[in-house]
Amino acid sequence: MPRETQAEPVRPSPFAGTWYPGDRAQLEGELRRHLAAPRGGVDGRVLGLISPHAGLRYSGPVAAWGYALLEGRSDLTAVLVGPSHRGIFDGVAVYARGSFETPLGAVAVDEELAAALVAASPRVRPWSAPHLAEHSLEMQLPVLQHLVPGLRIVPALMGTQERGEVDALAAALAGALSGANRDWVLVASSDLSHYLPASEAALLDGEVVSDIERYDCDGLMSRLERRREHACGGGPIVAVMKAARELGAGRSRVLRYADSGDAAGDKRQVVGYVSAALCTA
Repeated sequence: MPRETQAEPVRPSPFAGTWYPGDRAQLEGELRRHLAAPRGGVDGRVLGLISPHAGLRYSGPVAAWGYALLEGRSDLTAVLVGPSHRGIFDGVAVYARGSFETPLGAVAVDEELAAALVAASPRVRPWSAPHLAEHSLEMQLPVLQHLVPGLRIVPALMGTQERGEVDALAAALAGALSGANRDWVLVASSDLSHYLPASEAALLDGEVVSDIERYDCDGLMSRLERRREHACGGGPIVAVMKAARELGAGRSRVLRYADSGDAAGDKRQVVGYVSAALCTA
């Protein structure tokens, strides 16, 4: 994997106007609708979230359950960990400099924390190219921008999601964040099963949801090794769960499960979504 040292430019959005509204007012209106549904809180401080990354119309109502828990926090760095859908590579690619742009403005990379993450493991490298056409992290940004003043990000994409890469990233995340001088939250970006009838999807997804709820990192990793189609971002989920545990999370709470058919009305072939929070005990 190449190592980059020069400052990165603003990464423009390839998905605004298709995966979510390209007009600022329309986007903010949709985010307000998703966040308006009444929902409960959690005990303890939220250190990590598991959130879907499909089009906002479909996954936004589920993602809102987790992101609503961040309301009131400011000057926060969101460390975004997602899968690479458009290329397989060894290690973890970090967009270490510059910013990501959406219709709500540009979000700066927390370059100090990104550098600490890169320094924490030889398997983590500064590399912008895999991020340029990838949706899994961008889809987390609009709701974060809407809720969190002073937001910064550290975008990290996993290339293979194999066990060694997961463990190396988890250790690097825990090491980098343990010395952070700024509020932070970890975010694992993942959808669940893809294009199954809703009844079959619910059974398959229920296994992953159960592992998350039990905070069973090793059980989930073993499940993913047997059947990767459980979750396209299963590696990010496990890495974030492990890192959050090292940083003080003692409980996992599943907040919401749904599928794309709940928004589209077609239950014949759905994508599953889960929102969960990793909290201090």
